[in-house]
Amino acid sequence: MPHALPPPRDLGDLPYAEYLERFGGRLTPEAVHDTLHFDGDTFEDADSGSARFAECAFSSVTFSGGRLRRARFNDVWLHTSRLVGTDLAETDWLDAEVVSGSLAGLEMFGAELRRVTFHQCKFDSVNFRATTLRDVSFRDCLLRDVDFGGAALTDVAFPGSDLDGVRFEKVRLERTDLRGAVRLGITAGYDSLRGALIDNAQLVAIAPMLAQALGITVRDR
Repeated sequence: MPHALPPPRDLGDLPYAEYLERFGGRLTPEAVHDTLHFDGDTFEDADSGSARFAECAFSSVTFSGGRLRRARFNDVWLHTSRLVGTDLAETDWLDAEVVSGSLAGLEMFGAELRRVTFHQCKFDSVNFRATTLRDVSFRDCLLRDVDFGGAALTDVAFPGSDLDGVRFEKVRLERTDLRGAVRLGITAGYDSLRGALIDNAQLVAIAPMLAQALGITVRDR
């Protein structure tokens, strides 16, 4: 999977930008939001489970707490937005772009992400357990204490990203490219890295942990 990616888009670059209307209501469960611009809004403890967001843009929006479980995000763009302590479990993301976002304390277990790109985002204590990620790129991101345990990653790449305390226990990898990561700070799951692509320098760096995980004893004569 190539590391070269196009630069993040601006609001005006979106193909549906001219059709966007300013959101002025409140989030409710199972609501349908189509071609809306959420601009500078703050949602605290919002309940919008099973809602649908299609061709929507989020600019400097904050989600604090709240429940968006099983919501669908189709062709959405988020810029400089913050999601803190929000329940995003079992959500569905398709053709999404997240730029300069801050994601902390999120529950995203059981979610499905397809053709999603994260640009210069900060992840802190995000639960991706048992998620499905296909054709997803983490570009120039910081992933701290992120848990991918039991997830399935296919055609996923981490160019320019810093992995700090990331867990890969029982993960299933297929064409997952770690070669562009600036650090592989993996705390668990070295024995589950089958299907990953790494470079020679990364192999040397993780060799002691990999040997330990595989039960290999390294001892000089």
